[in-house]
Amino acid sequence: MVARMQLAWLFPGQGSQFVGMGKELVGSSKAAREIFDRADAALGEKLSTLIFEGPEEQLTLTANAQPAIVTTSIAALEALREVFPALPPPRFAAGHSLGEYSALVAAGALSLEDAVRLVRARGEAMQAAVPAGTGAMAAVMGVDADKLTALCAQAEKEVPGEVVSPANFNAPGQIVIAGHAAAVERASKLISEEKGKVIPLKVSAPFHSALMAPAARIVDARLGAVTVNAPTFPVIANFDAKPNQDAARVRPLLVSQVDGPVRWEESVTLMAREGVTAALEIGPGKVLAGLCRRIAKDIKVVGVSDKASLDAAHAFLTQS
Repeated sequence: MVARMQLAWLFPGQGSQFVGMGKELVGSSKAAREIFDRADAALGEKLSTLIFEGPEEQLTLTANAQPAIVTTSIAALEALREVFPALPPPRFAAGHSLGEYSALVAAGALSLEDAVRLVRARGEAMQAAVPAGTGAMAAVMGVDADKLTALCAQAEKEVPGEVVSPANFNAPGQIVIAGHAAAVERASKLISEEKGKVIPLKVSAPFHSALMAPAARIVDARLGAVTVNAPTFPVIANFDAKPNQDAARVRPLLVSQVDGPVRWEESVTLMAREGVTAALEIGPGKVLAGLCRRIAKDIKVVGVSDKASLDAAHAFLTQS
């Protein structure tokens, strides 16, 4: 069946991490174990111990969570390849924010070692870009994208120099805004007046907003020092929701996504329009499966994160 299936690979972003992720795979897969060993060596520390044993508050730190999720996602992919050597490349791959790095490793554009070092630096830079308490993020429901963009612009005009904008276009009716805390509060009031629902998010920084510009410059410099290859299959970029196989575009697209919005809804819509009928969510959690159900319910999403889901994915891919 897999030879005829229009399949996508999806890779999760920050927030999907949990203590113990990938531990079961390491116990059953030599390929997965080697990925964790390589990540430990690349960072010069036992990241795997933190992933498997915690403490949770340390794993949740942006600088740790980002390399941890990339490592666990690629370990899950390599465990699948180990049991299914004939696994063909996907029609597309995509990752939510941080997950774009996992997708690029899967496509051979970045080495695992470069990727975990890059996202460690990315996480540190994003955390340092804005003093604690200066920024905020909030999830918005019940307001369409155009209206929300206009409301954010209105909130910005009230206090020149303060920014707020859509940061994550996750699914129909589910958009996240980010920016200065006061600007997010003003936008939230305007949204409520339009009968929208606003839920403040407990995050450490206003990711994917203009306030992340200092972090984008650091990511740009770090990417300039690594080798980037042409992806062996199309990777849909967060920044423009378009598939890319041009090595020269990888760096600017990764830089732009640091302080630009994540266009996840557009990315999944493109895959559906191009005939994708099934997807593997490769890595911890089930966030992307939930979002896909809201965007393109005809795409069946199968998780790959532990031994049981690995076996289920193998059976799904090989059914007649």
